[in-house]
Amino acid sequence: MQEPESSRTFCVLGESLKHTMSPPIHKRLFELKDRLFQYSILEIKSEQLDNSRTLLRSLRGYNVTIPHKIGIMRQLDELDETAKRYGAVNCVDNKDGFFTGYNTDVDGFVRSLRAAGQTLACKVLLLGCGGVGRMMAIESVREGAALTIAVREADFPAAQEVRAAALIQKPNAEISLTTLEEISGEFDLLMNATPVGMYPNLNQCVVPDEIIARAGFVFDVIYNPAQTLLMQKAQALGIPTLGGMAMLVWQAVSAHEIWDGDTYTDTEVNEIIREMEEVVTRDFPAAENQ
Repeated sequence: MQEPESSRTFCVLGESLKHTMSPPIHKRLFELKDRLFQYSILEIKSEQLDNSRTLLRSLRGYNVTIPHKIGIMRQLDELDETAKRYGAVNCVDNKDGFFTGYNTDVDGFVRSLRAAGQTLACKVLLLGCGGVGRMMAIESVREGAALTIAVREADFPAAQEVRAAALIQKPNAEISLTTLEEISGEFDLLMNATPVGMYPNLNQCVVPDEIIARAGFVFDVIYNPAQTLLMQKAQALGIPTLGGMAMLVWQAVSAHEIWDGDTYTDTEVNEIIREMEEVVTRDFPAAENQ
């Protein structure tokens, strides 16, 4: 017997969710398909996660953010291939009491770039490799990138681990490592996976102008602000850019495909991206920090 839509409860699970954009994004996606739903914020400390099993298993589905993307896997019945590949879950689906974990971050990453007309099968410079950057590195080489990973000198061991993990996925991949200070060459795609430039530190840029000028396209995973200083500098040089809100919305779209089988047009998704960027700009005005 199909559950009534009025009982469909969803949430975003994390530890500190004061500035999360998940509720307004998912609200818009549900509304576009005229679906009844309840979507809430659920803050749980890491040490309390295992004690919240009954509550979490009462949900129809939920999104997962830091610091629970790994710990939540203990509570699930099955992991999708994406969750196994990246060792992290950010979307959980409940089908008749059977809970499956997915990694839709990778979907958001790949689909946002494709929607912008940018391929990963090119010369890619990735700045940073922690957290989401690790996934971006591995998926880039899977998609055919000739990848350069640039990190702080202190993060070089982590970059070596990411390189090894990527080579397991694609043994013949072309992957080089460098420090942020020693980047050389030109790149078709520059991607920032560091927090440099994130609200409230709006006047920071992870690389100097001469590095930006040698890129054909710039993608910044940061979505707050909607236009980072890195993106502004690239645009001033005539280089096309993409901000992190696109990735955030596209990974939410993948969650709705999993939960309900709903599909969305590029026009619908782009409209939500625009709306959410306006929300960020309104709620976190850059003028406060200039």
